[in-house]
Amino acid sequence: SVWPKFRFIRPVRALIYADDSLIIFCYYFYLPNLVEIVFRIMYTPDKEVMNVIALEVNQKYYTTSELKNMEYSYYKICQMEENGQLHRINRTTYENLSYKGDENDFINAAAYVPDGVICLMSAARYYELTNFLPDVIDVAIDRKKKVSTLPDWPKIKIFYFDPSRMETGVVQIMEGGDSFRIFDIEKTVVDIIYYRNKIGIEETSEVLRNYLKRKDRQINRLYTYAKMLRCEAIVRTYLEV
Repeated sequence: SVWPKFRFIRPVRALIYADDSLIIFCYYFYLPNLVEIVFRIMYTPDKEVMNVIALEVNQKYYTTSELKNMEYSYYKICQMEENGQLHRINRTTYENLSYKGDENDFINAAAYVPDGVICLMSAARYYELTNFLPDVIDVAIDRKKKVSTLPDWPKIKIFYFDPSRMETGVVQIMEGGDSFRIFDIEKTVVDIIYYRNKIGIEETSEVLRNYLKRKDRQINRLYTYAKMLRCEAIVRTYLEV
């Protein structure tokens, strides 16, 4: 491409934007509309190129880094927003508006809280440890982190965990092209016993009873988690009742 030559006697400031084949040299001078003029001169969207951009219909959310790894430039990502292919939900994540799969509350929660882990009664429901149907998604995050944006739906309840509790017993579940993180079943039981006063004694007892009925229960792992998280005494008390 031919680089246009702009000659100014006294340019105040110059910024260079480099994005794949799009290179824009913007001079901020005494012309108030100069930036807009440069954009119009330097780049006209190539409709044929934009039409071939397609996202997987079984993946609902993409992060900016994922799109960049797929060789989509920032400019193309912006064009996909304008064309109705993507919807930005926060600073790092986009919703794929071409998604054709089933709705999953845990996947939606993971998109809004990417550092979070499904926990407590939401995890208990996932493992069929309770008949209780939560009206919110319980999500744990490190107490030092913050969540910038939460959706109107699904409702998400944030629990702030210590780093040791956050890093223990995490598994990743794949659903189509998306994934979410959740604490494993033993860690879930230990957490519910630990937070029994917030969860409710009746609900805690139901979770423990249903866990002990399972053939795949791992009591040793349960005790290991309880010891690591300094709640072994109360866990033993519940198990011995």
